[in-house]
Order: sequence, then C-alpha cells, then structure tokens
Amino acid sequence: MGVPVIELAGVGKSYGPISALRDVSLTVDAGSVTCVLGDNGAGKSTLIKIMSGLHPHSEGTLTVDGTARVFGSPREALDLGIATVYQDLAVAPLMEVWRNFFLGSELTGGRFPFAGLRIKEMRRITDAALRDMGIEIDDIDRPIGTLSGGQRQGVAIARAVHFGARVLILDEPTAALGVKQSGAVLKQIAAARDRGLGVVFITHNPHHAYLVGDHFVVLKLGAAVLDARRAEVTLEELTLQMSGGDELQSLSEELSRPS
Repeated sequence: MGVPVIELAGVGKSYGPISALRDVSLTVDAGSVTCVLGDNGAGKSTLIKIMSGLHPHSEGTLTVDGTARVFGSPREALDLGIATVYQDLAVAPLMEVWRNFFLGSELTGGRFPFAGLRIKEMRRITDAALRDMGIEIDDIDRPIGTLSGGQRQGVAIARAVHFGARVLILDEPTAALGVKQSGAVLKQIAAARDRGLGVVFITHNPHHAYLVGDHFVVLKLGAAVLDARRAEVTLEELTLQMSGGDELQSLSEELSRPS
C-alpha cells in the first residue's frame, strides 16, 4: 500500500512515573480504516492525543509520510492533514449547521470597513459537502444542537473532509448512539475511506469496528494485545480480546464447571 500516512513504532507516553502507553506500533494507510479498541483506561485517549498533536510522545517514533515528527501542537498535526473529531464534537449548539461547518474558517469578502461574511456561498458549500458524504439534513439553517447525535457526527466528518483532512481520527463516534444513528456514522466512515482518507476509528465496540475496519489494534493497560489485519482475525476473536481474552475464557470455563 506504499508508505503509510501515519506510522507509530514502539511509541510510549509517560506522565511522570505513570506509564500511560507502552511500546505501541500501528500504521494508518490511505483508503483504510484502522480500528483502535479498548476499555476505559486502555490508553486510547493517550494515543489520540499523541497523533493529534496534543501531547508529544515520550518513546518511539511517529512518522507522517515517512518523515519522523514530534508534534508541538494540534495545529502542526492539522497542517499535515490530520484532523480529529472528538466525542464532544466541540460544536456551538445554538448556531446554524452551516455556521458550525465553517466555524473558524469563515469566508469573507469586500474591503474594510465593508467586509462581510459570504453567507450564500457558505450555505451552498455546506449543503453540497453534506450531500456528497451522503448526509441528509432537511435545513442547514437549523441550530446544530437540534440534530441527532449521528447527524452532528456527520457534519463534523464532512467538515474535516472538506477542509482537506488526509487522516480522520474519530473518538468513539458511535458511543451513546442508537442502532440507526450508529449505522449512519459507520456509513460516513466508509465514505471517508472510499474517498482515500486514512481513518482511525477509536471505539470500545468490536461489532462496529468489524463492520468497517481493515486493521485492528486492541489496547489493554497501555499496551497492544492484538494487532491484526481483517483477514487475520474473526469478529469472535476480536470480541474475546476486547473482553479480556484468555482471562475471560478461563472465567467462563470456571463458571461452567458443575459444583
């Protein structure tokens, strides 16, 4: 598949005496979905922070397009096309959908003191970008807070794609969503992959991961306990590793013994 867009090799992160991530390696390829799974405290949040530029790694190497990088800020990661959509989405609930889409990147025209927002153009671009990603919103003048969780995720994903993301890091995008809304978000992940983006799908749900994933990494207590391509692992094996692996199997055997 050529040089990965992002590659982590032996990456670790310590906060003083506490080791949050240890010797983690993974690749993010263009046009591929890398799923990172794990329960709370597994190291998923730390991994996101390293790849998105919030925290520098303490050990190992992180390369982008084959060049070693140590990000000093999220801006540096974003300038290289690495966009992160966090679980809280960081939207302004009372502002219109199109205003949230362009928040911080508004189109303006004219000369001072007569410069103003190019509202018609931003509305048109927002509507086209959402439709291009298969996201149906009846009125882009609605406050974004009135949309469903799945629709808000869709706006955030479409925004990242429109503004040039090459890698899309999604932090638990299906958490707390119903079946239908989760399905819509998974379709958006597949659409981003099909457009050639590298997607990092952070989740604790192996069923969602297996529906769209090409590559799976399971974290436990800051270390990778599974790193496999889709052809190398079944959903049952992925679920077992996610649920505790051998420990869960031993407990199941113990509980199934006759008293």
